[in-house]
Amino acid sequence: MLIGTEHEYSINSADLFPRPESDRILAELAGSGSSQAPFGSVHLSKELQKTVIEVVPDHPAPTVRELEIMVSRGTDAFSRKFGDRYHLLGLGMHPALRLSETAVWDQEEQDYYEVYDRIFGLSQHGWLNIQSLQVNLSYADEDSMVATFNRLRSLLPYLAAISAASPFVEGAPSGIMDSRLLYYRENQRQIPGICNGIIPGLLHSREEYCSWLGEMYRELRQRGGAVLCEEWVASYGVIIRFSRPCVELKVMDEQECVRSDMALCAFIRALLRADLSGLESDRRALLELTGQAIARGTAALRPELLRLFRMAERHAAPDERPYLPLIRDRIVGGSLAELLMNDWRDTRDLPAITAAAASCLRTNTPYRSGCS
Repeated sequence: MLIGTEHEYSINSADLFPRPESDRILAELAGSGSSQAPFGSVHLSKELQKTVIEVVPDHPAPTVRELEIMVSRGTDAFSRKFGDRYHLLGLGMHPALRLSETAVWDQEEQDYYEVYDRIFGLSQHGWLNIQSLQVNLSYADEDSMVATFNRLRSLLPYLAAISAASPFVEGAPSGIMDSRLLYYRENQRQIPGICNGIIPGLLHSREEYCSWLGEMYRELRQRGGAVLCEEWVASYGVIIRFSRPCVELKVMDEQECVRSDMALCAFIRALLRADLSGLESDRRALLELTGQAIARGTAALRPELLRLFRMAERHAAPDERPYLPLIRDRIVGGSLAELLMNDWRDTRDLPAITAAAASCLRTNTPYRSGCS
């Protein structure tokens, strides 16, 4: 199984004030109006909001270690080229951004965003201030596609809990650990089936998934949104990309550094080899668990997360095992959001906490409480 990732980072000044200048970065690398640019071992891509740039490895990799090398080389190269002007920051949301401080992409492909704005209204955090780690896992045939989809579906609450990294909104604690996911699951509420509360139904076949897409397309066309009728419009916590072909996880917050992202990837790959038949599959129960994860991070689901960790340990490949201690740390000591909140309670110094998180990305070092 090949694995690929997509990383969304906010673009900031030296004092970590958000800068809506993805268009300038891409124009400098690939010419005016460019929406993406090759950049060594990765390529850089625009996102809906100009305060965010996406970093994507050039190709999927057979091992997590190879993937980490590609992505970390890309972030290192960005720092070398743009470090005097732009500083990247991970996390699930920029902790201090106000909606007036960002802007919607207004060049190539802006017609998609104009339709999104007309139907859903883009002036909300659920569109303009979210950063996710997306993980793409290849499949060989329909049977493996369905099996992978359903396994990941049952893991969604636990992956949300362990990756929660957005406890601040507009410079203050939001009161929950995964603010990004809370906003994300509501940003297309005018057509609820597109996101379906993060948790899709249990899948039985490719034909069934296509019927789900067909229903989304029907509702979009009724609202004049035919241009959005593509497979990527589905916004469940896990979707299928037939064109790649892969199963794509969308539930996780971007982490503070590439190493932490890769630890999640190793955890996921190891669990996909395990027997997950004992996990919850009822949609209502999964929705309830996801709500607990959004509110409290790993604290809400720790016993089950520890059980999953032991399963991952037993099934991890050699290249994945070195990443798993970080997963255990996040289960026992708290998700990144919980660590950030621990430091905030001690210091009330959000700028220092944000600077420490940005330093983690530059050095590819996981965040530790007290490092701010």
